[in-house]
Amino acid sequence: MPSRLDGPQKVTGQARYGMDHTPPGTVYGYLVLSTIAHGEIEAMDVTTAKGAPGVLGVYSPFDPLDLRTPTTPFFGETWVPLQSREVTYYGQPIGFVVAETFEQARDAALLVQVTYQARPALTSLEDGLATAQDAPAAMDGAPPSLSVLAPGVESIEDALAASPVVVDATYRTATQNHAAMEPHSAVAYWTAEGLTVHSGNQASDLQAAELAGALELKPSEVHAVNPFVGGAFGGKGRTSAPAFLAAAAARALGRPVKAALTREQVFTATATRAATVQKVTLGADTDGTLIAIRHDSWCSTDAARSFVEPTSHGTSREWYATQNLAISQKMVPLHVPPTTFMRAPGEAPGSFALESAIDELAVALRMDPIELRLRNNSSAPPGKDLQWSSKHLDECFRIGADRFGWADRSPGGHRDGDWLVGLGVATAMFPALRFPASVEVTLQQDGTAVVATSGADPGTGLLTVLSLIGAESLDITPERIVPRLGDSSLPSGGLSGGSTATASAGTAVMAAATQAIDELLALASGPGGPFDGQEVTYADGRVFAGDRTMPFAEVLRAAGRSSLSVTGSSAPGEELTKHSFSSFGAQFCEVRVHRWTREARVSRMLGVFDAGRIINEKAARSQIIGGMIWGVSAALHEGLDIEANGRLANADFAGYLLPVNADIGEVGVHFVEYPDTLHNAVGAKGLGEIGTVGMAAAVANAIHNATGVRVRHIPITIEDLLDD
Repeated sequence: MPSRLDGPQKVTGQARYGMDHTPPGTVYGYLVLSTIAHGEIEAMDVTTAKGAPGVLGVYSPFDPLDLRTPTTPFFGETWVPLQSREVTYYGQPIGFVVAETFEQARDAALLVQVTYQARPALTSLEDGLATAQDAPAAMDGAPPSLSVLAPGVESIEDALAASPVVVDATYRTATQNHAAMEPHSAVAYWTAEGLTVHSGNQASDLQAAELAGALELKPSEVHAVNPFVGGAFGGKGRTSAPAFLAAAAARALGRPVKAALTREQVFTATATRAATVQKVTLGADTDGTLIAIRHDSWCSTDAARSFVEPTSHGTSREWYATQNLAISQKMVPLHVPPTTFMRAPGEAPGSFALESAIDELAVALRMDPIELRLRNNSSAPPGKDLQWSSKHLDECFRIGADRFGWADRSPGGHRDGDWLVGLGVATAMFPALRFPASVEVTLQQDGTAVVATSGADPGTGLLTVLSLIGAESLDITPERIVPRLGDSSLPSGGLSGGSTATASAGTAVMAAATQAIDELLALASGPGGPFDGQEVTYADGRVFAGDRTMPFAEVLRAAGRSSLSVTGSSAPGEELTKHSFSSFGAQFCEVRVHRWTREARVSRMLGVFDAGRIINEKAARSQIIGGMIWGVSAALHEGLDIEANGRLANADFAGYLLPVNADIGEVGVHFVEYPDTLHNAVGAKGLGEIGTVGMAAAVANAIHNATGVRVRHIPITIEDLLDD
């Protein structure tokens, strides 16, 4: 069995993504986007577009498709296009043209004339700080502002005033786009049974539920299919505009409809990571012991306040032991595209601020940055009695320091010819979470076992994980497991997000396998079974009774059964009242800055992670390497530039910079394996997102070590490193 089951299909082009499906009679849809950031659509002249060659339909808020605003238990209310004439951001979907070919639909869309009543638009986070509002409660119910104070301390200000050493700085992170390789798209068609949609999404059953609500259907009448997803990172958690529009248009026209965003449209017609401003103040004793942490955060959000980037709550609330803690989270509604989850939401931008500040404190104390972090290593989140279920962060730092050559680091960096070389480090943490998940295990007469769930594999390796855990749980070889996912007709696997899939689906696989074996033994020893009335056991895919043994396939045949199916489920529960759960890591980085050009290059990286049991070494390393590269991208390359009128100045891959192979040097990954069975029966903790966390700060810290220049915003550019 290959170490990645989907690998051969993907590298040979056999994997079929959503847009690879073209049912007979397929027609093509193209979105029309707004060209103002705030206002109302006064009129849309579609006469010329309707008369263009091949055009079958032109839809707008004046002639909309039959859609409703869906509300689901997981996501709440989801915005649906063409239901209102209100425009709240530049690039908002406001029209949909369907034609016989993609080119005809695209060309006709350019003929739609839109008249607006424009209103003033607020598009800058900096300009909007004065209008900031308290964020809503965090996902766990925590208020936007909270504090933990030592006995006798009246306020965080008093705690900071009593601290011998204080560091106070403001940090900024840019707006980012998920930029997944596969643009958001959908192929939709209707049959007597209802709607079928092929669309890359992070949860087929949740997508089916949203489409059912929007189209006023029963959930059983929507079949969402997505066995392959070309990247997601949080940006495909909710149903996309093309999916809603293609489904409704296919019903209206009676033909299959295929619709995809162009690369430029992906930057506006989806959602983004919010920009942030974060003020961090640290107070410490002269030996480096933290006395107080204050972390105040502001983030951009769209006019609908769709998502808040929980930077302070995702980092300073839990990362370090401190006697006094105060955090706050505010949002700034702007006329910009919606904000949403993006890999390590909160932790990625929040760690840039916190870990930069920790580095600044180490400099002020003349202390090694690793020593400072270990001195304040927490056994539990501040103010909580629930200790970490498993934490080996100190070991991550020790192993990483030894492998990376940290002992040779100079406080002022060193020179290598015309290059200034510096080393940086940062802590990485990401909560270990689980979502409710169900998995069906089917023992088949041919000796194979199907392990099936609706969950998605957006490149993370879940398909292979199902095979490996299924094989282990059923005590057979992985080659005999047939994993299935990405289909809403299968048991609900939950959202593939939050680094939860392995822990969630894996635990459900174990539960289902146990039930399947129990039912197999009951079948074998029951009336009419091959071991009627005998005491039976199971091992190696076989049933044992005394000196007789029989493979489970023969048991099924002997009992007259073609298969045996059970569904197992898992969900977080009592463990949440006993422990706190997180994955941990130490990020190391070497940066080279050219003396004259001030070009910054990341030459070496090493990440050492405590993420519980590693199920698939290759997929795990791949996830971490991808995350670390994303951290470099955030530090040196990636940022959306929003003009005053709301237009994105760099909404393409020419202007929105991403690292390529030449930008990435040596990358090392090491896992400290301590299975955490207090978290789940598999012992695995999430690792998909933690690879991103802390890396941007490690890059910035290495740049400071090399040059003496402290840059408190990302991305860091050549201009930031020029001499005054």
